[in-house]
Amino acid sequence: MTFYVKIPLERVAVLIGQEGRVRASIERQTGVRLRINSEEGEVEIDESGAKDPVLALKARDIVKAIARGFSPKKAFYLLRDDFYMEMLDIRDYVGKKNNHVRRMRARIIGSNGKTRKKIEETAEVNMSVYGNTVAIIGPLMELTIAKNAVDMLLSGSEHSTVYRYLERKRKDIKLAEYGLESIAY
Repeated sequence: MTFYVKIPLERVAVLIGQEGRVRASIERQTGVRLRINSEEGEVEIDESGAKDPVLALKARDIVKAIARGFSPKKAFYLLRDDFYMEMLDIRDYVGKKNNHVRRMRARIIGSNGKTRKKIEETAEVNMSVYGNTVAIIGPLMELTIAKNAVDMLLSGSEHSTVYRYLERKRKDIKLAEYGLESIAY
C-alpha cells in the first residue's frame, strides 16, 4: 500500500538529512520506501516492504513529525512502542485569521519559550509549534496531560491555571509510577 504526505518545502531537506541519512534511517528501521519530491513537498511512502504494519504507520508518523517541525532525533522517538504523536490545529480554536493564529502561537510558546518549556518539562513530552499546528510527542499519559494543557491555553485559560494543572498532573504521574493513586480532597 502507498500513502502520500504533503510536507512544507522548507522541511524537505530535514527529512532527507545530510547525505540522505535521515531518509535512509527511516527506510532501514521500518522497511518502507520513501520517494521524496523536493519541488512539490510530496512524500510517497511505499509500505509494501515494511517489516511490520505497525512500523509502516510509525514511518508515516515520523515523516509527519519532521514536517511539523521536530528534529529527526525527536521524531524517531515514535519508533518506541509507548510513544505517540498528537496534533492540534490552532485554527480550530480561533479561525483562519493569521493575526489570531499568531497570537495563540505566542500564548503557547510564552515569553522566551517559558510556557512551552514548562509543558515539555512538567509533562515530559516534546512539543513543536509550527505554522498553524501544535504537535506533541510522548508516552500516552504524558501526551494526554500536555494536550489538555495546550487545549486549555487555546481555549483561553490563564497561564497560571494551566501551570497549576500541570503541577497537579505531574504529581499524579509520579504516584502512578509507584503504583499509587492520587487522593482528591
